[in-house]
Amino acid sequence: MIVDVHAHCWPPGAFSEEFIADARRMRASAVSLLTPRERYCENLPANQEVVTIVFGGKARLSGLWVDDAAVADYVAQAPQTMIGFLSVDPTQPGWEDELRKGRERYAMRGIKLLPMYANFYPQDERLDPLWKYAGRHNLPVLLHTGTTFVAKAPLDCTLPRHLDVVARRFPDVKMILAHLGHPYEAETVVVIRKHANLYADVSALVYRPWQLFHSLMLVHEYNVWDKILFGTDYPVTTVNETMAGLRSLAEAKIDRFSLPAEEIERLIFRDALSLLGLADFRERLADRSRL
Repeated sequence: MIVDVHAHCWPPGAFSEEFIADARRMRASAVSLLTPRERYCENLPANQEVVTIVFGGKARLSGLWVDDAAVADYVAQAPQTMIGFLSVDPTQPGWEDELRKGRERYAMRGIKLLPMYANFYPQDERLDPLWKYAGRHNLPVLLHTGTTFVAKAPLDCTLPRHLDVVARRFPDVKMILAHLGHPYEAETVVVIRKHANLYADVSALVYRPWQLFHSLMLVHEYNVWDKILFGTDYPVTTVNETMAGLRSLAEAKIDRFSLPAEEIERLIFRDALSLLGLADFRERLADRSRL
C-alpha cells in the first residue's frame, strides 16, 4: 500500500485572484489549481492500493479558504481510500470552534496548518489550545514548511526550527513538516531526528531533482529515512510522477555519492498510517456507518 500524506481539495472559489496570479510562479510548468478526483485516480499505479490524506486550507492573508465541509464532501467520494484533515487559520475569529467542528461534525482525523500563508508562528502561545486539542484527540498536524510563491506570506513563519519549540512543549503530538521544509531541508532533518513524533514529507519536490537529491543525501547521512513520508502535493504533482521522480534519483550518482534504492522503495511504501496513529480509519468508518 502507498500512503499519500499530502493532497489538496481545492474547489472552485478557493483562491483570491491575487493568489492565482502568484501561483504562476509555483513551478516551471503550468499547474491547474483544480483537484478533480478523476485526475488523481488516472495517475495511480496499476494494481496498487493508495490511501490519501486530503485537506483544503485556510489562510485569509494569502487569499486561500476552503471550508471543511467541502473537504468532507470530497472525501465522501471514496471514504475507503481518503482521510480528511481539517484546517484552521488561528488569526481569524472563531478558529477554535472550527477546530472542534472539523473533528466532531466532519470526522476529520488530523489538522493542516499554513503558518506562513496566514502569518502566525506555530509556537505562539495563543495556539496552545490547538496543540492541546490535537494531543487529547490524537490528531496529527501537518504544517506547510519552506518556501512559497505568495508575495504576502512572511518566510520567517515557516522555518522548520519553530517546530522544535512546539515539540518540546507538546511531545505527544505527531507532526509532519511538509515539503522537507525546502529550501531549509537541513533544519528539517535535524528537527525530525531530534523528536520521536516528528516526520517530514517529500511532496512537490520531484520536479526539482537536483535539490531533492541533495536533500535526501542529508536524510541518508543523518540516518532519518524512517522519518520521511511519501506525498504528492496533488494537483501540483501526482502519485505516478512522484514515484518515478524518486526512483530516478536512486539511479543517479554525483561524484562518489548515490542514494540507496532500497530506502527509496521503503519511502514510497512506508506505512504512514501506523506512524501517524491512523491505521484504524477504516474501522472508524465502519462504526460511523452503523450509527
